[in-house]
Amino acid sequence: MAENHILCFAKREVRSLFTPETTPRLVYVSRTLPSDQAHHRILHAHQDLAEVLLICGGTGRYLVGETFYDVEAGDLLVYNSGVVHDEFSSEDNAVSSYCVGLAGLRLPGLRENALISDGAPALFRAGAEAEDLRLLYDMMYRCLLEDRAGCETLCHHLMLALLGRILQLTGDATRRSWPEAEPKALSRQIQVYIDSHFSEPLSLQDIGKALHISPYYLSHVFKEASGYSPMQYLLRRRIGEAQNLLISSSLPIARIAEQVGFETQNYFNLQFSKHVGMPPRKYRESFVGKRNIET
Repeated sequence: MAENHILCFAKREVRSLFTPETTPRLVYVSRTLPSDQAHHRILHAHQDLAEVLLICGGTGRYLVGETFYDVEAGDLLVYNSGVVHDEFSSEDNAVSSYCVGLAGLRLPGLRENALISDGAPALFRAGAEAEDLRLLYDMMYRCLLEDRAGCETLCHHLMLALLGRILQLTGDATRRSWPEAEPKALSRQIQVYIDSHFSEPLSLQDIGKALHISPYYLSHVFKEASGYSPMQYLLRRRIGEAQNLLISSSLPIARIAEQVGFETQNYFNLQFSKHVGMPPRKYRESFVGKRNIET
């Protein structure tokens, strides 16, 4: 049967979420293909921007804050600023994804650079909306990659369209308050302490003494909640922060090793290669020329 051609009218008055002073800025768009797993990002956080990740294919297990999520195609993950996250792609069905970084995000009732309430579930199933979201991500990515005149202006409007669709999916997660159970609250306290002191010499005993908890108990609570021992988390946190600095700065590798808490560059090189799959220098060189679109 032939489809009727009809007019679809806009029935409601447009009410913008943002004023000229509160409009967010698109910082980057990145794409990860199954062949790009060498660029896997270890445990890290962004203090001055939020990220939204769309899983386009494959499967994996992602840590956001203290919660693990099993992801598949069509899933959307929201990382508020300052929220630590880790990404694990399936070995036999590697993830492909798009990610946007947004700065200056100010939504009513939320802190700056937050897209959902702190503590809210970070995973959303896009369902039938996934293809529309993928097209918006892909248009922004290709536009910035080609670097034509006016691409930033076009991508700014595409970013606002993307945000509109995402906010329809997140619904009341942007407003609700999410209480924490006591063990999870304690695990969060341990995580916050490590995140605040990871660049310093830090032992299990140091953490226990600072938080007035026995090392054995804090290790048990943290492993139960996060899947890591505190020392595993500390190591991955340092490596993740080193990845940030290798990509976004021109600091010497020895200085980066020192800045994230490693006592020697040799030990840093060894642990970085073990967890990332390549030495720090090669990792940095693999991102040369991509910094305008990836992080």
